[in-house]
Amino acid sequence: MIRKLLQKMPSPFGLPQRRRTTPSVIPASQHQVRRERLSRHAVSVVEKLQQAGYEAFLVGGCVRDLMLDITPKDFDVATSATPEQVRATFRNARLIGRRFKLVHVHFGREIIEVATFRANHETQASEEQSRQSESGRLLRDNVYGTFEQDAQRRDFTINALYFDVSTGQIHDFAHGVHDIRNRLIRLIGHPEQRYQEDPVRMLRAIRFAAKLDFEIEPHTAAPIEEMAPLLHDIPAARLFDESLKLLMSGQGKATFDLLYQFDLIAPLFPDTDEAILENPEYTLRLVRQALDNTDARIAQDKPVTPAFLFAAFLWPALPARVAALEEQGIPPIPAYQQAAHELLAEQCLHTAIPKRFSIPMREIWDMQPRLERRSGRRADQLLEHPRFRAAYDFLLLREEAGEQTDGLGRWWTLYQDASADQRRQMIRELGDAPKSGGKRGRSRSRRKPRKPQSND
Repeated sequence: MIRKLLQKMPSPFGLPQRRRTTPSVIPASQHQVRRERLSRHAVSVVEKLQQAGYEAFLVGGCVRDLMLDITPKDFDVATSATPEQVRATFRNARLIGRRFKLVHVHFGREIIEVATFRANHETQASEEQSRQSESGRLLRDNVYGTFEQDAQRRDFTINALYFDVSTGQIHDFAHGVHDIRNRLIRLIGHPEQRYQEDPVRMLRAIRFAAKLDFEIEPHTAAPIEEMAPLLHDIPAARLFDESLKLLMSGQGKATFDLLYQFDLIAPLFPDTDEAILENPEYTLRLVRQALDNTDARIAQDKPVTPAFLFAAFLWPALPARVAALEEQGIPPIPAYQQAAHELLAEQCLHTAIPKRFSIPMREIWDMQPRLERRSGRRADQLLEHPRFRAAYDFLLLREEAGEQTDGLGRWWTLYQDASADQRRQMIRELGDAPKSGGKRGRSRSRRKPRKPQSND
């Protein structure tokens, strides 16, 4: 049904230019965006702005997703009203942002984000309105414009779609409907310039391609590998937020494979990238399995935590650091603790992992060698540890990735289900059995290995 409706829409001409000043207007009869699927609060915001004399539309991802029969997670509004005018219109509104001023209109737990139409940056714009770094990154983007100008400031064609709640029409300035029909991610404007303005657009291209199962259009894809280092200029806190969107969306494994394909792992997780170069088979298997497990839990509406996932991303980089410290004469346990601390501290320079996640990461790591020490009452004490389940799951993940643990995961699986007598017998049988040590095969390769092939 959706495909038939999309195929009724006219194909554009002159696609390489991708700019026009008048939109293609798609009537309600030719698309499947229905009012009953819209957030009533978003509709009320648009209607109130229109009643106050401003232009206002639902815009971007919510329109795109509804055209693909996907339920949007949130609804955004674009308007001719300035942020101050929006705030004056709604008592429940709050101004946010400095780099890109927005208004959040609160309705209980739902937030409707309202943005003023933007325009291209002119040389005469004040520093309060517009500011760029030496590399061309937009540090401030508050040059306001018209409906038509705003469409050209959008990042991707599929996000430059405006839905008028009063008429049911979709306004398409950038051939976004054509690209939805052809399942393409395409930047508006010159890709190099748009990536310079905001390097995070490279990550957004990856995220949308994985989420929607779209292809990245060749001109949009071409500069990414060369321009990936621009991401080093992005604040670490913002990259952490982006990494959550990339990896915790339910399409984490597909996203990772695209990040890997376009050399975008290093700006986000440099130690993971180095571990892939040093030991590609093990590292890729571990990370992809962790992502696969996370995707499955999200699909089943089970809780997930970034702590477990980030612990998996950085784990392959930990042993080399421990070994280097031990070679300096530091005993194993202090070397392990110091290596973990340094690894996390350096990672936070790239993606600022908050303590609410970094502390559980350390606990998961610290539990791994403790799971090997099971004599006496240690096993029962570990079972009572609040982080035991996560540490146990992490042990199983390591084994799935190929680490040799001498059956440690199976031992703990049996121990959890055993009776008190059976547990005592299992402890006695340990005797003087050698410790597993968590050995993993090393396959050094300084060349980037080929993109992993999914078995899905």
